[in-house]
Amino acid sequence: MSSRYWCELAWMGGPRAVPGVLIEVDGDRIVGVSPGRGSPPRDAIELPGLTLPALANAHSHAFHRALRGRTHGGEGTFWTWRDLMYGVAANLDPQNYYLLARATFAEMALAGVGVVGEFHYVHHRPGGDPYDDPNAFGASLVAAARDAGVRLTLLDTLYLHGGLSPGSGSGYSPLHPEQARFSDGSVRAWTRRVESLRTSAPGPGARVGAAVHSVRAADPESIGIAARWARDRAMPLHVHVSEQPAENETCLEVHGRTPTDVLSRAGALGPDTTLVHATHVSGTDVDLIGASGASCCICPTTERDLADGIGPSHSLARAGAALCAGSDSHAVIDILEEARAVEMGARTLTNRRGIHPTESLAAIATVNGYRSLGWKDGGVIRPGYLADFTSIGLDSVRLAGIDAPHILDAVMFAASGADVHNLVVGGRPVVVGGAHVSVDVAGELDSAIAKVVAA
Repeated sequence: MSSRYWCELAWMGGPRAVPGVLIEVDGDRIVGVSPGRGSPPRDAIELPGLTLPALANAHSHAFHRALRGRTHGGEGTFWTWRDLMYGVAANLDPQNYYLLARATFAEMALAGVGVVGEFHYVHHRPGGDPYDDPNAFGASLVAAARDAGVRLTLLDTLYLHGGLSPGSGSGYSPLHPEQARFSDGSVRAWTRRVESLRTSAPGPGARVGAAVHSVRAADPESIGIAARWARDRAMPLHVHVSEQPAENETCLEVHGRTPTDVLSRAGALGPDTTLVHATHVSGTDVDLIGASGASCCICPTTERDLADGIGPSHSLARAGAALCAGSDSHAVIDILEEARAVEMGARTLTNRRGIHPTESLAAIATVNGYRSLGWKDGGVIRPGYLADFTSIGLDSVRLAGIDAPHILDAVMFAASGADVHNLVVGGRPVVVGGAHVSVDVAGELDSAIAKVVAA
């Protein structure tokens, strides 16, 4: 199926939007890009506003969407929030998780997201026994993304221990009862299960990646095995790292090294690795990350909500780490906000502006996330690349009065997901005129969340 889209303005890299861009699509690929077309051809679909490559949400826990509004008020820390999160995880089954994930992924689509990295660690029945299909949850998430119209990298997660424990012989505590369903028991059992999922042909819009939950939940030997296994299969590898100071402190007590150094010595850092958060990394950690070619996924709305802190994005970028963004716990789902918050956090830490230029923020929101998730042929409006793009309307009060030379700045610093008018993924319209083509997103969120929190 071929189609043509005329963009009033489009971002194709660099600091400025380009006017009058015609995008020609054949199947799921862009086959032609022609700038300077002052008026739309008669057969072209018009995309008013600014067209960007589809946004990439590089770090998601879909079931956390059920926590929105239920965990944000009052006092506490990351650790007290985690207890509330475990309560929702205990209520999940493959059927109700499909409904919740489909609605959550559709909410992402409404905000212009074309690809999501689902950091997936709820694998088994409560208590830890596998379902008849050990990948029943994974299959539900693949189906949910497909039916919501977005691409998915399912980052199947290794989770073996209950946490770091300096007083124990192994350095690790046993799994808590609420964590039992996250674990396969051993790294070898995890690789067998994920290999079965990986080879089950999840479909053209989905692929399987690997994740290690953290150095709190996996020991160095198991991390090394998982990293080599993923590398041999050219799979992206994502890891939570240094989200909290307490993680660094206990890791130093147990291993005598920071979490980043543990990952480095285990062979888990490399160009296909993405470190999630990296909020409390040291200068030496930054050098290790940069030298390895790893990416870092910053999740500012979650890091703010959980009082985690502000990470050194400026130092990471200067060292050579590619930055991407994720909505993580879905306190809000707005990748434009996540990207600009990377710059705002850097300004707060350095007392300087313009640490991350506007075009870098656009890359954080788009191409860097696609590449982190293994879609290296996406995130760019260019012939041969995936036909994934989104248009941001310029008719809201947030963007009124902006002239063309400043449109990219205005969108990256003032627009929100609510300004998304259209989303095309793989050449197929997913959002048209601000509405999802097949999902009643608000209604399905209401229904799905009620089932999970009341289960």
